[in-house]
Amino acid sequence: MKLQTVLPKTLPIALVLASGSAYANYQLNLSIALSPQDPIALALDEAKETIAERSDGELTIQIFPNSQLGSDEDVVEQIRSGANIAILIDAGRLSEYQPELGILSAPYLVEDPMDYDRITSSSLYNDWVESLADQSGLRLLNYNWFQGSRQMLTQNEVNTPEDLKGVRIRTINSPVWVKTIEAMGATATPLPWSEVYSALQLGSIDGAEAQLTAAEGQNLHEVITHVALTNHIHLMTGIATSDQWYQSLPEELRSILDEELLKAGDEASIAIAEAQAAVQERMEGEGVTFTEVDRELFRERVDSVYEELGYDQYREQLLGQE
Repeated sequence: MKLQTVLPKTLPIALVLASGSAYANYQLNLSIALSPQDPIALALDEAKETIAERSDGELTIQIFPNSQLGSDEDVVEQIRSGANIAILIDAGRLSEYQPELGILSAPYLVEDPMDYDRITSSSLYNDWVESLADQSGLRLLNYNWFQGSRQMLTQNEVNTPEDLKGVRIRTINSPVWVKTIEAMGATATPLPWSEVYSALQLGSIDGAEAQLTAAEGQNLHEVITHVALTNHIHLMTGIATSDQWYQSLPEELRSILDEELLKAGDEASIAIAEAQAAVQERMEGEGVTFTEVDRELFRERVDSVYEELGYDQYREQLLGQE
């Protein structure tokens, strides 16, 4: 079978070497911002083995944790140019190319992360996925990777939105995330995830919003003292790759890739959901104070996000699906 890879000149040397290591095979290089110990990374490792086994080595996956391939923005541009790369990404970042998808990262969209199954099985969502591929060259393979519920990690105790006034909170660099953090009362400060620890240590930010498993993976408990359990976003993410590369795969390899990554996402989501309480216990053991807040106070604040971004109509359509 002929190798199908497109490697832009901007790709890191490590990736070029990895991509050129098997001239008879299709290879996909998968970028994640998480540490190798994260439950999602572990689930991807298992999927990698199964995909290689099922395809008799014709399709292989190489995983690059800790954003080794560069920032999400850079990786997405490489994917759009046709590179054999994929990325674990939230819909807020994809909203630059398909604005409606941003609602999947909107605050307090669902009560339970498992409600995303209903959303991603809707015809409206599938229309957005196809439009994303047509307009930007990005193929969203799935959207079932629950990374955890987002909390406020700070130096001072937070109980109400007023406690966040003037507090510089790191968040993801996309409109829905920035507007959410600002609506909650803080000053949104977008930064790459890999820079959060040092930024907290140096005092260039006052806190971050993140899921507990990822925070522990970056040892943020060493540089924050409080966590407010706001649950403002249940962070669901998906794997996006080049539609050009994806369509170059034989149909049987596309099926293997789709099936195994979807299965791994479900398994990782269960592991993440179960891990959150244990992570909290470990962080408390390191001296971090956890605070239960009145989430309704924050929920009321973020309704404006839906209005500003025009998501109101989509919320009703997605959650009204049977």
